[in-house]
Formats: sequence, C-alpha cells, structure tokens
Amino acid sequence: MHAIGIDIGGTKIAGALVDVDGLILRESRVPTPANDPAAIADAVLSLIRELAEGEEVAAAGVAAAGYVNAERSHIVYAPNLSYRNEPLKEKLEAKLDIPVFIDNDANAAGWAEFRFGAGRGYRHMAMLTIGTGVGGAIITDGRLLRGGFGVAAELGHIRHIPNGLLCGCGRRGCIEQYGSGTALLRSAVQLAKGGDAKGARLAALMAENGGELTGIQVYQAISEGDPGALELLTNLGVALGKTIATLAAVVDPEVVVIGGGVSAAGELLLGPMREAYLGSLSARGFHPELKLVTAQFVNDAGVVGAADLARGELTAR
Repeated sequence: MHAIGIDIGGTKIAGALVDVDGLILRESRVPTPANDPAAIADAVLSLIRELAEGEEVAAAGVAAAGYVNAERSHIVYAPNLSYRNEPLKEKLEAKLDIPVFIDNDANAAGWAEFRFGAGRGYRHMAMLTIGTGVGGAIITDGRLLRGGFGVAAELGHIRHIPNGLLCGCGRRGCIEQYGSGTALLRSAVQLAKGGDAKGARLAALMAENGGELTGIQVYQAISEGDPGALELLTNLGVALGKTIATLAAVVDPEVVVIGGGVSAAGELLLGPMREAYLGSLSARGFHPELKLVTAQFVNDAGVVGAADLARGELTAR
C-alpha cells in the first residue's frame, strides 16, 4: 500500500506518493511559509490531499529539521520554522482520515538510504547530511536509533573544537560550524577577501557576482581545481573524518553515508574525510574499518524515508 512523504524545508515543502519499493509515483512542492506554523500545517494538508487523490494511502510521514519527541507527535524545537512544542500530528490528523507520523528530516533521509539506497544490505549504518548544517541518522541492527527522548543522532552537535565557534544550538565548537556547507562558504568568503593568492579565483568569482559569493560559485571553483577552494574542501573533510572516528568508537557502524549538497564533490570530499577518519581511528590495524560512501538519493531522500517510516510504524502497530 502506498504512503505519502512530506519534507518541510526552510524554503520549500516537498511531497511524494511513494510505493513499498521506495519509488515515487507522484510528487509536488510548495513554498514554505516559514514564520507561520498554522500556514505550514495548511500547506502540508493541501499537499497530502493532492497526492492522495484517487489513491489508496495507508499513512503519511512528515519530516522536518529539529527535535521531534519520542511519540513522533510534536516538533519540540525547529529554529528555522518557528516551531516550539508544535502538536503537528494532532493538527493534521484532525483533518485527515489517515494516520500521520512526524520525524526528523535527517532521520528520514538516512532511512531512505538504508532501505533503498547506499546503505542497503547493511545492518548498521550512519548518515551525515552536509548542507546548511550537519544532520545525522543512525541505524543499529536494522532499527533507527531515536533515543530515550526521540532526539538521538544530532551528529552536527558533536563537539569538534572546545570553546570554538558559536553554534546555533547555543554551544561552541560543534562540528556543524566546521563541516557544513555554511562553514565552507564562510571560509571561502574569508579567503576571497583576505588578499592571499590562494583566494584569487574565489575573489574573481565574487567580483563577477557583484561582491557576493555563493555556494554555487564555490563549487564551480572546486570543479575547476582551484587550489584555494580545494584546500577549504579538504579542511572540511578532515574535520568530518575526525568526527566519524568519534562516532565509530560509540556506535560502530559498518558504513557511513554522506549526503547533502556538499556531497556532490564526491571523492574530493571523501578522500580527505577517509584519511582523517583512519588517522583518528583508535587501535588502527585491529579496529575494523567502516566504509565511506556518498548517498544515492539527492533531493528525494526526505520524502521517501518519511513515507517508508510512516508505513513501517503503521505495520508495527
């Protein structure tokens, strides 16, 4: 039976009708009214009704960035969506005739990779999504790790540098401030403005864009083989690789899947990441070495994972 997956992002809400094999049968998206929780709920309702029209649908899964409680009913905290203890499940089910389950967006993306993508065939997997921030998901023995309060696998907030850069979570030194797409862009801007010869290409791209540098331009410089941009990407990979070594010591995954926009750099990112992971691995030579791979899903992981998690929850109950 089909399920619907919804992925609430900061700028858009994506939705899809998904079959049992993870294939998208129908999809749609609308802009996110990010500062209005009631308007977000209305937009999600409209998408679910549009996608369900004429179909037999078992359940809907709704994924969003932020803390989701253990009962998968409330978005406890989502800084970019103005959610504070939002009872989204209750609001949606009051106007729908199918059950709704709420999930963290990185959990949904990780589950999609585990079930249908780069993590298929493994029992123990972790995922890092490298985009605006650093998201995470952990699967142990085939089960998504949620934790006692429902907010496990906030991997972007593993401490990387004691008393380091201030993070949006209120603490300092989180890996999100060193290993995200936002961190890469920030470093690129600093290099472009610094007058160093390594930043010449980035400075030229910035000038071409009226004094602004974007992630697309940074990726262009990386694709051109610009030494300055490649060095910044290497630094990002090293930071993430060290974090993966810490993660390996705690949950021992067989494979770590790297997703998000920055993963488009492929081996240019994974190479330094792998080297830093191995260099930081405890008892190297005796400790089994996990695999590092890029995600297979690009923009659809959230909706596919949310739909499959909702279907699985319904079956379990």
